[in-house]
Amino acid sequence: MIDRLCERIKETGNPTVVGLDTAASYLPHRAELSDDFESLASAVTDFNRAIIERIRKIVPAVKVQIAYYEAMGVAGMRAFADTCEAARDAGMIVIADAKRNDIGATAGQYAEAFFGKAFYCDMLTVNGYLGTDGIAPFLAKKDKGIFVLVKTSNPSGGELQDMKLENGLTVYERMAQLTDEWGRDSIGKSGYSDVGAVVGATYPKQAAALRAMLPHTFFLVPGYGAQGGGADGAVAGFDEKGGGGIVNSSRGIICAYKQEKYKGMKFDEAAYAACVDMREDLTSALARR
Repeated sequence: MIDRLCERIKETGNPTVVGLDTAASYLPHRAELSDDFESLASAVTDFNRAIIERIRKIVPAVKVQIAYYEAMGVAGMRAFADTCEAARDAGMIVIADAKRNDIGATAGQYAEAFFGKAFYCDMLTVNGYLGTDGIAPFLAKKDKGIFVLVKTSNPSGGELQDMKLENGLTVYERMAQLTDEWGRDSIGKSGYSDVGAVVGATYPKQAAALRAMLPHTFFLVPGYGAQGGGADGAVAGFDEKGGGGIVNSSRGIICAYKQEKYKGMKFDEAAYAACVDMREDLTSALARR
């Protein structure tokens, strides 16, 4: 799966993944909608489809954050499934952002849900803090990929992740080692494995150090834009060839129509323009390295 993602990044010339973390309040016509979940979920689906159709030729992947859909109940889960299907039909790589974490049979059911007939996602974010038992069921799904939480972008992540272990490593460095071990049997032609790492744009020094530790691990990079991370920080963990990572932007893209810079554009037009600007921003940052 990671080879497909790398190929799509090369085809589009754009290491960007658009986060479809679509809250009903983000819709430009929210005030015209009723408050029932069916109406809201349907409107979210239409909004997502319009953005997908507009950006599909210049963006390789979408990341669909499931919490925004779960908040709308059963109707929201249909919207999640329909959004994933629309992106897949548009030729995009679909990353489910669900951060699943469990062991044994339960982890197996999560793997079946996201990689099987329920949602048909290509990749999934997972929490590795239950160890190998919680990761193995996802690895058993061939031609799929996972991103393990390693160094997250949120300010309080260091409360646990930065703690030192007896061997001198931090907790996140030990998680990085495990991520490397879990991916050793799935390294593709790209040189990267199907087991990637979530490494936030807000910690560029740590990202650069992790790249040295993890030459075969592809990075999913949150924290760019609305969360405070800049382009230079976002690409700090990329490899020497300018690859090895993909940077997420959610509100910065799907809510671009609210920004002064894109004033007067329709929401999908603004999303497209914001994607072009982000691509140029990341490309410039890579050239400065």
